[in-house]
Amino acid sequence: MEEDSGLRLVDCRAKGGSSGFKVAILGAAGGIGQPLAMLMKMNPLVSVLHLYDVVNTPGVTADISHMDTGAVVRGFLKQTELENALHGVDLVIIPAGVPRKPGMTRDDLFNINAGIVKNLCEAIAKSCPNAIVNLISNPVNSTVPIAAEVFKKAGTYDPRKLMGVTMLDVVRANTFVAEVLGLDPRDVDVPVVGGHAGITILPLLSQVKPHLSFNPKEIDYLTDRIQNGGTEVVEVKDSTFATFVCAYAAVKFADACLRGLRGDSDVVQCAFVASEVCHKSSIVKEKS
Repeated sequence: MEEDSGLRLVDCRAKGGSSGFKVAILGAAGGIGQPLAMLMKMNPLVSVLHLYDVVNTPGVTADISHMDTGAVVRGFLKQTELENALHGVDLVIIPAGVPRKPGMTRDDLFNINAGIVKNLCEAIAKSCPNAIVNLISNPVNSTVPIAAEVFKKAGTYDPRKLMGVTMLDVVRANTFVAEVLGLDPRDVDVPVVGGHAGITILPLLSQVKPHLSFNPKEIDYLTDRIQNGGTEVVEVKDSTFATFVCAYAAVKFADACLRGLRGDSDVVQCAFVASEVCHKSSIVKEKS
């Protein structure tokens, strides 16, 4: 649009666009961020979608903004625009950081991603302290406590609004259980508690809905596959990592958060959150 027209694209709104929530994705140009941004643009509960990254955001924003759905898309590039990307946001989704690649340990991820998460959460505390934060950046078992400490230092910590996204484990569990029993995965709900790494991932097969029975061999097979689903992808996906299923799971969880903000009742999902179940300062996965 020409500058002398008196209009700017950032101010324009599709006529008849529905009202909804303001969502920001931090790390929107990455392997998970791009499909995540596309799927959130399709969510009817989103009215404004802010896409932030340190590189390539203008291209991703231009591409996704052409989709004929109700959300207005705005792009923000580099650290200097981070606070503007977060201003007035209701929900922040953070897939930013380096993904786990072949040969990398969770410690390797932590050494890189801890600083990224710290920086982003400091900006959140300043620009949208009341927002719900969905943290995807791995290792979630460690990045969520880091985010909690940043918010505590800033005086904005609310344990009800900081959630490590472990929906990926639930999505995989639903799929794998459905495959074993010959069911539609959309009809299966497997609670997954514990953590979001290897043996800390605990699928509660005894509490699957609808109630299902498993023999010992099936239990061993399903538990192992659910716990190692990420490795299964890394080993065969041309030395890369799971992106599409992770984005899908993140959107599924984000949608639950938005429905909760809307006031819907009986919104129940698993997440990695602060809990007093085991110890006052522990972080475990529970239903929220």
